Amino acid sequence: MKLRASLLSMLFGAAFVAAPIAWSRDLPIAAPEEAGMSSERLARIGAWLKSEVDKKKIPGAVVLVARQGKVVYHEALGVRDPGTGAPMTKDSIFRIYSMTKPIATVAAMSLVEEGRLMLEAPVAAYIPAFKDMKVAVERPDPAGGKPTVEMVPARRPITVQDLMRHTSGLTYGFFGRSAAKQAYIDANISAEGDITNAEFAERIAAMPLGFQPGSTWDYSYSTDVLGRVVEVAGGKSLGEVLRERIFDPLQMGDTAFYVTDPARQMRVAEPFPDDRMIGTGVSFNDPRIARKAEPAGQGLTGTAMDYARFAQALLNGGELDGKRIIGPATLAYMTSDHLGSSIAKGNLYLPGAGYGFGLGFAVRTAAGESAYPSSVGEYYWGGAGGTYFWADPKQDMLVVFMMQSPKNRVPYRSLLRNMVYASIVK
Repeated sequence: MKLRASLLSMLFGAAFVAAPIAWSRDLPIAAPEEAGMSSERLARIGAWLKSEVDKKKIPGAVVLVARQGKVVYHEALGVRDPGTGAPMTKDSIFRIYSMTKPIATVAAMSLVEEGRLMLEAPVAAYIPAFKDMKVAVERPDPAGGKPTVEMVPARRPITVQDLMRHTSGLTYGFFGRSAAKQAYIDANISAEGDITNAEFAERIAAMPLGFQPGSTWDYSYSTDVLGRVVEVAGGKSLGEVLRERIFDPLQMGDTAFYVTDPARQMRVAEPFPDDRMIGTGVSFNDPRIARKAEPAGQGLTGTAMDYARFAQALLNGGELDGKRIIGPATLAYMTSDHLGSSIAKGNLYLPGAGYGFGLGFAVRTAAGESAYPSSVGEYYWGGAGGTYFWADPKQDMLVVFMMQSPKNRVPYRSLLRNMVYASIVK
């Protein structure tokens, strides 16, 4: 196993404090054939991505495939920074955006295991501002004019479980249109300024709900609110909780909310200048500038290997290299479908056909239905900046894909899945 040390972080105290630990640890390596995969077929992935780089569709990418606990494919292609032409490297650091959500949810569930947090508890028990929430209901005009909006009381409180499975009634302002989503846009929620997680949660609590709690899956700021719940229940900042419960035990030394270490800043991957928008009016952030916020839904940066260590711990039932971050029964519960038939999927159901949603992950519920192959029980999530991962327990396989290209994130995911599963030969 290779250990990567950042000497600069060890020499400069402030930088060392900002980076939770000074080194990361790699997963072991094996030849693809030792793990039932084809070297020739895996090589198609690199050839495909190189052609995309040559066509200037993406600056570059890092792909990591592990099976049976060992890395069988790990390649870096293209450039890390289109502005400087610096080559992409395997240890490049990416903004992982919503791939923060599974990590934050696992941390929250570790507090559940300790009796410090309850899934059925109202969010208001941890953040009082979430008491007496209102739902924005649009009433059609019988004359065919503009619908009116009525604020009606929520029929039940938002629970912690609602936050984890996106059934809180909270929303984002940029997925579809509704009265509640428009309120988010009008309030310019996404441009929150330099505020703490506590202040952001208070801001969200003042917004109307788009749906009755527990009724509908709708992608939202729910995990960001969960991050504040974790701070209250854990008695520490979210960054400290994640560091103590996940990053340090798993030796994810390059994962943090901000990249303040000068030695690490040189490894931050950048998109093309015309491919920096991740939502309506929302541009790529600069992780080199530390801010007060530590967004549980979108804020982490890290490497492909670091995330692979997290995913491998999940495949192992919550443990890696003798360090347990969560119990296997808890993890099995998290990666089960928590929507069932009683919860509506909403107008834009991001998990897609053949998938339910667990606690922090989309979960495969049918071998068919989806437009790409996988196994029942596989779980995944991605980030708006272009990053993506999935873990397939049946195949004992994980895949981490890192790039910074919002424009291309969706089609590349399907193509990658097709090529990875085509590489399994036994």
